[in-house]
Amino acid sequence: MKNILIFLLIILSSCSFFKKKSERVLARVQDEYLYESELKGKIPAGTVAKDSLVLVRNFIDNWIRQQLIIEQAKNNLNNEQMDFTAQLENYQNSLIIYAYENELVRQKLDTLVPEDEIQTYYEANQQSFLLKDNIVQIQYVKLPVKSNHAKQIKKLLASDDPDDKNKLAELCDKQAADYFLDDQNWLLFNDLLKEIPIKTYNQEEFLKNHRELEYQDSLYVYMVRFRDFKIKESVSPISMERQRIHDIILNKRKIDLISRMQEDIFTKASKNNGFEIY
Repeated sequence: MKNILIFLLIILSSCSFFKKKSERVLARVQDEYLYESELKGKIPAGTVAKDSLVLVRNFIDNWIRQQLIIEQAKNNLNNEQMDFTAQLENYQNSLIIYAYENELVRQKLDTLVPEDEIQTYYEANQQSFLLKDNIVQIQYVKLPVKSNHAKQIKKLLASDDPDDKNKLAELCDKQAADYFLDDQNWLLFNDLLKEIPIKTYNQEEFLKNHRELEYQDSLYVYMVRFRDFKIKESVSPISMERQRIHDIILNKRKIDLISRMQEDIFTKASKNNGFEIY
């Protein structure tokens, strides 16, 4: 009976060994083997054969290099230097805490940020929202130079009448090479310069002295109406900062939630003799 038990233990402990032995070996470094099954998931689906071969070779080469460095390290480090028990425990604990905090935030964090809270934060922290670049509110139209609609579009562009705005949008959609009519949003002036060949050496002075602009090159006529502008170092408009403020408020709530959780756990454990200091 004893011999049978020993035989069964040998068979069970050798199962993984024989399974590996039955696989195709791709590489070996000392007593470490790289098996074909370890390539699973390494080659994206649909990769052509030539590219697959390159990826496989790179994977094998990287594996060999890594194993060689590990062997070299083992030969040059003592047991104490290779003992990572404390680091692994700390890492595991960090992952556990991180997972718990994420679940707490998922379940408990109030993600609704009302507009008045955003407005209050914006007004109290305006020095945190200074512009780094000049910005503009504009409408512009880029027309082929041979277009017969330049005068009509110029007239509509200068109008604030809702009907004229609708006509302008319809006409631009059919005739313009490019256009931007949303004058409620802010754009970086430098981004506008990428679309329209405006020549200026002093952006601030240019913006102060221009409300309308028409420019023509060999291919296009450019028409621009400046609705408003803000120069760098002035306070950024709230419309540009709304999402940023929303994220700041949520992050602060998250930090406060986690801090309260930590303090509650400590307080309860203290009352219930959940820990001792010796």
